[in-house]
Amino acid sequence: MSDRFELFLTCPKGLEGLLIEEAVGLGLEEAREHTSAVRGMADMETAYRLCLWSRLANRVLLVLKRFPMKDAEDLYHGVLDVDWQDHMLADGTLAVEFSGHGSGIDNTHFGALKVKDAIVDKLRTPTGERPSIDKLNPDLRIHLRLDRGEAILSLDLSGHSLHQRGYRLQQGAAPLKENLAAAILIRAGWPRIAAEGGALADPMCGVGTFLVEAGMIAADMAPNLRRQQWGFTAWLGHVPALWKKLHEEATARAAAGLAKPPLWIRGYEADPRLIQPGRNNVERAGLSEWIKIYQGEVATFEPRPDQNQKGLVICNPPYGERLGDEASLLYLYQNLGERLRQACLNWEAAVFTGAPDLGKRMGIRSHKQYSFWNGALPCKLLLIKVLPDQFVTGERRTPEQRQAEREQAAYDQAPEVPQERQYNKNGNPIKPAPAPAPVVEQARLSEGGQMFANRLQKNLKLLSKWAKREGVDCYRVYDADMPEYSMAIDLYHDWVHVQEYVAPKSIDPEKASARLFDALAAIPQALNVDKNRVVIKRRERQSGTKQYERQSAQGKFTEVNEGGVKLLVNLTDYLDTGLFLDHRPMRLRIQKEAAGKRFLNLFCYTATASVHAAKGGARSTTSVDLSKTYLDWARRNLSLNGFSDKNRLEQGDVMAWLEASRDEYDLIFIDPPTFSNSKRMEGVFDVQRDHVQLLDLAMARLAPGGVLYFSNNFRKFQLEGNLGERYAVEDITAKTIDPDFARNGKIHRAWKIMAR
Repeated sequence: MSDRFELFLTCPKGLEGLLIEEAVGLGLEEAREHTSAVRGMADMETAYRLCLWSRLANRVLLVLKRFPMKDAEDLYHGVLDVDWQDHMLADGTLAVEFSGHGSGIDNTHFGALKVKDAIVDKLRTPTGERPSIDKLNPDLRIHLRLDRGEAILSLDLSGHSLHQRGYRLQQGAAPLKENLAAAILIRAGWPRIAAEGGALADPMCGVGTFLVEAGMIAADMAPNLRRQQWGFTAWLGHVPALWKKLHEEATARAAAGLAKPPLWIRGYEADPRLIQPGRNNVERAGLSEWIKIYQGEVATFEPRPDQNQKGLVICNPPYGERLGDEASLLYLYQNLGERLRQACLNWEAAVFTGAPDLGKRMGIRSHKQYSFWNGALPCKLLLIKVLPDQFVTGERRTPEQRQAEREQAAYDQAPEVPQERQYNKNGNPIKPAPAPAPVVEQARLSEGGQMFANRLQKNLKLLSKWAKREGVDCYRVYDADMPEYSMAIDLYHDWVHVQEYVAPKSIDPEKASARLFDALAAIPQALNVDKNRVVIKRRERQSGTKQYERQSAQGKFTEVNEGGVKLLVNLTDYLDTGLFLDHRPMRLRIQKEAAGKRFLNLFCYTATASVHAAKGGARSTTSVDLSKTYLDWARRNLSLNGFSDKNRLEQGDVMAWLEASRDEYDLIFIDPPTFSNSKRMEGVFDVQRDHVQLLDLAMARLAPGGVLYFSNNFRKFQLEGNLGERYAVEDITAKTIDPDFARNGKIHRAWKIMAR
């Protein structure tokens, strides 16, 4: 065999530039970039060194042969012509990977089968011995890449992908591959910072991938030093003595690196379930003396290395796969920006994100950005020098102010000058006064965000007076007042519930996303609420019972007040919260009219109207709904107010229940869904089609002199005209709209119906 070989080093897309620098440094010659790969020439020692030391490559492929290929027969004979007896034993194991298409081969499985057949046929012995297939741990892993009519046949020296270092047996929900983490660290300047003795902190460390890769770089540890199984281990061309020499050199370098005073490398993770897996990964990597992981939230992140040391803050915040998820993460990114400004002045920072729009919301400027790919997801690496000049603030500062800030930063970085110690009259040393904490300015709202904040503050000023006067602590403060900011915002005491209306297809998704982020950034400031008490959902056109389906499972209930009763709302688990705010006037009307009456609440949901009726002195209440979940919620609402007695809860299909009922009621409330096709009911309920039958059945249960209130939220609803011939029907919609819904007079329709 030749002393020089052609090598292909594969890598994740976007790492080619970094990989070629690394590979050339490790001895690769005539190096050239390709998409997701680097190609070059090397001797066997360099090939081994690349396997051992490359932090960025996925695989090191040694090219065995190139040949032109017109069809499957050319493929078979081109592979057959290789002297396979120089590479593996006849009874060895084999795995084949095929990539590319053309030359009559459009199926990679078929291509791999042809390659396998050629190798097996070449090695089959007269006694019938032949290689077998082992896809997991073969003696030889063969790659064939078809590129514009040329076949490139290679031996995989690495075996399993080189990103699998072996220390990460436990990982979180969205792990970052080790070689991508190393690339991010290199781009962020960590090798330089580590050489200068700098620190590193990750405020969202997960299971510690950044930490371990940073520790290995700082301690001069070969990333694959601890790997036991290689693609060349059973290869007949393997040179064990050469490999042993390189491995011993790497082992000695690691020992020397770990013998140095350890750098300060710390990780913080909010999820307690990830703390021990992260620590286990650090221990397997042999870096327990260098790296520590603690439980901690981003909102309280503050690196505190020894001797006022500076360094690099690096993190990979969650991105969110859907717009609603991204919106929920806005405050996380804002918290990160605030902590960088407040606790990391004069540090460097690197934020790797698949949601660059969120990265822009940190309130701090990046001086460089690099594009990467995390799998199929395009990502950005934002590099930040945490200096006062990088802050995005609400006011323009004068050159004199900027100069003063630079002088203050230089003073903060300067070494301390020993001062003569002063003593009080008792001879005790006087402690110097602590330096004042730096003033950190809030991130500035965009022009659109400030306009939105102004509208919110104006609405709040008007509505809060009304709400206080009426004894209401949950109400709508904004409902798409500005068309470009299409959302509904409700206050629930000291919580904010945001429902984003899905944008029309005519609206650019990026613009819609930017406006949503502007609005969300403005909400905590404008409404003076904690960011952690803002809940965001997306409201789309619903079908069937989708609006009642569980969206989360936090199970957290919040108590609110309305008209002298206490009600439980759940802001996170469902699209609706358990309390329809627009029906507040109807509930209060029922409370005023319920004294001494038998009250029936159909499609009762969480039975808030029944609670009001009981508060008003109803003789009894009966609440009917198909959902056990909501009836349990209703039971809690009634119990919370001391109304467990004489208040019946019935599970069942309302139409069937009415047909079977023979009881009479003095006051009935019906607020049906627009559409329902629950599996627990026969057929389908459609409010437009079925409301006449529903009302006739309910009116048959209404006692003489009784009142039935009927409402629904279907915007195109038309009450059947002939109902007015049989019953006294009054449209009371205008009387059931409070000031917080005055802008949206079509939020619901309501009627008062009595017997003639």
